[in-house]
Amino acid sequence: MSNLGYRVIENIKRPSEELMKGFERLQVANIDDSMNRMGAINESIHQMNGRNVLGPAFTVKVPSGDNLMIFLAIEKAKPGDIIVIDGDGNMERALVGEMLAKFAQSKKIGGFVINGCIRDYDVVHKMEIPIFAKGRTPNGPFRNGPGEINTPISIGRKVIFPGDIIIGDSDGVIVVRPEDAKDLQKKAIEIEQKEAAIIDRIEAGNGMDIEWIYKKLEAENCEIIKGE
Repeated sequence: MSNLGYRVIENIKRPSEELMKGFERLQVANIDDSMNRMGAINESIHQMNGRNVLGPAFTVKVPSGDNLMIFLAIEKAKPGDIIVIDGDGNMERALVGEMLAKFAQSKKIGGFVINGCIRDYDVVHKMEIPIFAKGRTPNGPFRNGPGEINTPISIGRKVIFPGDIIIGDSDGVIVVRPEDAKDLQKKAIEIEQKEAAIIDRIEAGNGMDIEWIYKKLEAENCEIIKGE
């Protein structure tokens, strides 16, 4: 009998190292453009210590303000896994602080993405392990449970499945299904090359070609009035 809301799924299917490596040098913004600008997690979850994140999602769902199952998730995750935590967006209690961050770093966890808060910021923001969260508060969490590990979760308007590829930089976090990865990598590289050519033109003093804007305005009957 399944105990919904209080269960742990230990084994998940992770994307290959080769597949994830294809995202290493790509900007989150360009990957998002490749997804019709619809792939990013809500902007409220942002970089807390200047470290980029890339790896498979190891998901955790916890009650608001409770971190019991996060301890267990760190223990069971593999090196490189990203602990993605649905903490219900609670801003009243921190779910991860110095102790859990150091525990995760000692196990070579790939990082945290937290729909909630951290604490012990003076220490945590200097650590090597990447951390993305909504904010920080000194209030500590409860450790009562229940919770779930490696079930689908929803954070920042995105559904995340265990094993999804999590990519984060200073712009924010994006979620990629492994079966979409190769196509998105190709598209993001094409966008990167196109943008580089535009920037080269601008820096050479040749401005930007915006003829397409005039064509769009004309097609939509925009009235352009010359001033005196």
